[in-house]
Amino acid sequence: MALLEAKKLTMTFGGLMAVDSVSFNIEQGEILGLIGPNGAGKTTCFNLLTGIYQPTSGEILFKGENLRGYKTYEVTKKGIARTFQNIRLFGAMTVLENVLIGQHCRTKTGLFGAITRLGSVKKEEENAREKAEELLKFVGLLEKKNEKAKNLPYGEQRRLEIARALATDPELLLLDEPAAGMNPQETNDLIDLIKQIRQMGKTILLIEHDMKLVMGICDRIVVLDYGKKIADGTPKEIRENSRVIKAYLGDPD
Repeated sequence: MALLEAKKLTMTFGGLMAVDSVSFNIEQGEILGLIGPNGAGKTTCFNLLTGIYQPTSGEILFKGENLRGYKTYEVTKKGIARTFQNIRLFGAMTVLENVLIGQHCRTKTGLFGAITRLGSVKKEEENAREKAEELLKFVGLLEKKNEKAKNLPYGEQRRLEIARALATDPELLLLDEPAAGMNPQETNDLIDLIKQIRQMGKTILLIEHDMKLVMGICDRIVVLDYGKKIADGTPKEIRENSRVIKAYLGDPD
């Protein structure tokens, strides 16, 4: 059974068909690319998978469970996390605090515990801090844990957002254009980081316009155009697919 199955996902906004009966699977442990021209429906798919939008029709099965109707925080608790095309960090908070927030869905401390400061609460806080620091070390930001997130360079803010998503302990990580705005060195570092995340046992769904990154890191690629799926295959198959070439480059005829 696939980790995630999208079955005939459809999303309409008024008279606009943003996603049109799109189906694809994500297998455990793979890196799947989701690509297509601007306006193809990629980010809408991400929003459907993470509960930001509810599909007009279709199903989303995660480990066999239908997620339709689930709210975003419920989807996160089930084991799906994401980053955003436009970075959404808490800029006035520290790097460490941003990652600690990501762990909120996995902590048990309620209002009473926060007020009484029981020993179990303190232990949970210590564990959360230790895990957050491990994640910051993993993405190369431990030495900057006390800096304000807004003061980090752009590429480091991207890595911090990934660390925060990993703090939710996801099985499936959705990355929405993680290389956007990065220079070549930052992109190469990102490729290494994504490979390391997969080695942690995570499954990854990736939206990206950097074709060198997509072709070099993805096991399989799904291509959308005008809300429809037009191809699904290995990087080699996608590179040689005439419909994909036409969607990106225009019809040579």
